[in-house]
Amino acid sequence: MTPFSNPEVQARFNAYPPGPRKRLLALRELVFRVAAATPGVGEIAESLKWGEPSYTTSNKAGSPFRMDWKEKSPDQVAMYFNCQTDLVEIFRTLFPQDFRFEGNRALVLALSSKAPEEELAFCIAAALIYRLKKREGKRAGIYREIGL
Repeated sequence: MTPFSNPEVQARFNAYPPGPRKRLLALRELVFRVAAATPGVGEIAESLKWGEPSYTTSNKAGSPFRMDWKEKSPDQVAMYFNCQTDLVEIFRTLFPQDFRFEGNRALVLALSSKAPEEELAFCIAAALIYRLKKREGKRAGIYREIGL
C-alpha cells in the first residue's frame, strides 16, 4: 500500500466503514499506480477537499478529482470529477455499461460488484493528464496515449 503523506487523509480513510474503506483504498492504490505509469503526470498531491480524499498533479497537468462514500448511499462509492470538464461525458460515451453516472460529475461504483479496473484506470489517467492535453491541443489523442 502506498503510504499516506497526509495524516488528515489517512484519518479520513480510517473513518470509513470496512466495506467502503476497502474499495476506496483499492481506488487510491489504482490512482497512484496509474499516475506512475502515465507520462506527464508528475507527483500526485493527496489532500482533503470538502472532507473527501482529493487527488491532483503537482505539475497541474490534470484535473483534480475526489472519491468518497456517503452514509445516505451506503452501498456505493463514487469518484467525483470537475463538472466544468467533459471528462464524465467522455467516460459515459466510452463506458456506458460499466458505471452508473451522476450528472456530469461522478462515476458511481456499487460495493456489491467488482470494479472495472481497466476502465477505471483509463478514467483516472484521463483526469491526470486532462489539462496537459488541453494545453497541447491534443485531447483527441488522449485515448491512444492511455492505451484505449
